[in-house]
Amino acid sequence: MTNRQRTSSPRRDGVTTIADVARMAGVSEATVSRAMRDFPQVRPVLRERVLAAAAELNYVADSNASRLASGKTRTIGVIAPQLTTWYVSQMSAGLEDVLHAAGNDLLVSALSTPARRQDLREGRARFRQRVDALVLVDVFVGRDWTPPPSEPPVIVVGEKLDSGYSLGIDDELGGFLATRHLLDLGHRRIGLVAGGAPESDFSPVSEFRTAGAARALRSYDLEPATIQNGLFTIEGGRAAASAILDMSAATRPTAIFSFSDEMAFGALHAIRERGLAVPGDISIVGFDDHTVSESVGLSTVRQPVRELGRRAAQRALLASSDEPFGNDHELLPIELIVRSSTASLHSI
Repeated sequence: MTNRQRTSSPRRDGVTTIADVARMAGVSEATVSRAMRDFPQVRPVLRERVLAAAAELNYVADSNASRLASGKTRTIGVIAPQLTTWYVSQMSAGLEDVLHAAGNDLLVSALSTPARRQDLREGRARFRQRVDALVLVDVFVGRDWTPPPSEPPVIVVGEKLDSGYSLGIDDELGGFLATRHLLDLGHRRIGLVAGGAPESDFSPVSEFRTAGAARALRSYDLEPATIQNGLFTIEGGRAAASAILDMSAATRPTAIFSFSDEMAFGALHAIRERGLAVPGDISIVGFDDHTVSESVGLSTVRQPVRELGRRAAQRALLASSDEPFGNDHELLPIELIVRSSTASLHSI
């Protein structure tokens, strides 16, 4: 940054403009706009220079003026099956991390029924004319789906599309890692607490995690001791674990793989209600690495939910500015986290 740029000052009327920031940072106004909206193609050194100049000049983007000038709403829509789960709240937090810094708003809606999902597939999504881009979080519209021409650009989280940009994690690998951990500890009767109703195709997550668990079990010529439906809720996990504990001593699992940490919390409650100990009487591993998981000592498969939200927001901002935003499926890494809820079968 040159001395001349450093001494640039706001207009005499006291209103600092994007042109003032651009002059001080020594970049174009377009670069200022992209940097303040956290576009990934802006080099970090330029972004830092722009943000430093904006801070020195006390510059705040005028979102209303920007909307009028660009014809954009500066709003990103988010659609999820439920809005009250930890997963969606963490995803929304990641989205907001990026969108707030970029001067964009977040508009959220629930898509809780197959009928509303079909509306989305056919171009009848709510508020589609009020947003510049849509982020679908675990909506599962089908991998062959493409947004109708009338729709805003769409970013899909949790499902792989044949065309268009999507991102998520390898759920099959996560199921494999969790189950192999229990097998490595010597457990051979392993029960699964899955998350979806068997007759529903609304979410394939349970299918993928079940496939991963089955792959690990096949390496020992085993099958799941039982599969219970926990509906991805704490109470559902409690009911599923109670059904497992009602099994005879000869067939009851010595370990449980729960497809979400929230269901695992319910299972822990059910186990302790029976006067049993974890892992003394039964081991349990979850999936997510929920905020509470560390405090209760839950072994789990960690997925980077908040980072998924940040990545989705960055792509949505690219799409909303009519920039190319990708045509690939991005997988973020997962990790097995071992805590005190799992132990060797021989220590039971």
